[in-house]
Amino acid sequence: MTATQEPPAHATGVPGDGFPSGDLTLLRFHVDHALAADTSTLSEAELIDEIQEIESLQASLAALQSTRIRAFARTHVENGPTDLDPDKLHRTVVAQIQLACRVSTTEARTRARDLHAGLDDVRRLHVTGQLSAAKVTAVAVECRDLNTTQRARVDARLAAVPDLVRYGIGRLRAITRRLVAEIAPDRFRARVHAARVERRVTLRPAPDAMSYLTAYVPVEQGAACLAALQKAFVEVQVDPEPLTRTRGQVLADTLVERVTGQACATAVNLEVQVTVPVQALLDPTSPLPAEIPGFGPVPAELLANPEGAKSLRRLLTDQGIVIGGDSRQRTFTGLLATLVKARAGNRCSEPYCDAPVRHIDHIHRDADGGRTELDNGRGVCEFHNHVREQPGWQVFRAPDGIVVTVTPTGHRYCGPAPPLPTAPPPRAPT
Repeated sequence: MTATQEPPAHATGVPGDGFPSGDLTLLRFHVDHALAADTSTLSEAELIDEIQEIESLQASLAALQSTRIRAFARTHVENGPTDLDPDKLHRTVVAQIQLACRVSTTEARTRARDLHAGLDDVRRLHVTGQLSAAKVTAVAVECRDLNTTQRARVDARLAAVPDLVRYGIGRLRAITRRLVAEIAPDRFRARVHAARVERRVTLRPAPDAMSYLTAYVPVEQGAACLAALQKAFVEVQVDPEPLTRTRGQVLADTLVERVTGQACATAVNLEVQVTVPVQALLDPTSPLPAEIPGFGPVPAELLANPEGAKSLRRLLTDQGIVIGGDSRQRTFTGLLATLVKARAGNRCSEPYCDAPVRHIDHIHRDADGGRTELDNGRGVCEFHNHVREQPGWQVFRAPDGIVVTVTPTGHRYCGPAPPLPTAPPPRAPT
């Protein structure tokens, strides 16, 4: 273990048995009472009525939380250093909201948006439980770069829409976007141009050893790509050979073939980093699966596809822990960096954050004498690596191996626990 940086004595944990406010404690009492109530005596109509009431209550509570978030942000800015970069100050506000709400960084940024400046009618519907938090967020995102006057005009136009509360999120977002384009055309055009600069392709894990390949491109380019794939399906349909694939399968295979240049979608040349339990090497009949960090377990037979020239970089694990090495370099590079990322599953090790690992951070800072070794490294996203350097933030490894983050307010948040040991396969009877 490396040396630890102890948190202040007043640091507290996230889980609690109640709220510091008396009003919120009373609310918690009513919730606990409702959870313990017997629902077997309620009719179907009464259950539906309660479901509707709970949904309205959730919206009202989300509105209450947004007021507290805004109050915290204002207080934190007022109490913070006057010479601190505004971007850094905003980053530490978002990071503390992310930990307190137990959500991702992206979600925390969304919750930190100002819903009070100009969106009075939308907020009123939110407080009364008629608009959910997701719908209000959709409106706030579309109005994110408008000034107070422009937001107020959008808000007034939305309030005049008949049956606004019955709109789905997609329709509400679309009508808000049209109003923004009409009321603030210059800002709308600037936003469109800025979005085109951010075009990118991302990959996210999906259930059952699948993945989501997403292209964030201008709308006309996306429509052209889909039209080309649909044209490929029409060509397959008119082919005299019998059609053995569905429309979705043809479109997906055509995308892979055209992007990779392969004649067949399954014959893809690639290099995959795979963690393999050492028990699976010692016992060929072991049911323990291999795993691609960040994407989950994969059946071993799928990785041994003869149609492609796959190159597998294997990292051995024992009881769910990657077996690593040591280094005396200042930065995590090479195999050591690979081991740290693999141990984190290629996901940020901060609580509630699922962003991909971008940086390897020293738990005990290098400037404070921390060593560049496996036990002192953690994989984090770019956001949390920068947040950790803001005033008042501390990170240390507890005696049980859990990495703990302490925020400027003294709150303590424990990182994800190490992976559970893999249960050994049952022995065959002798």
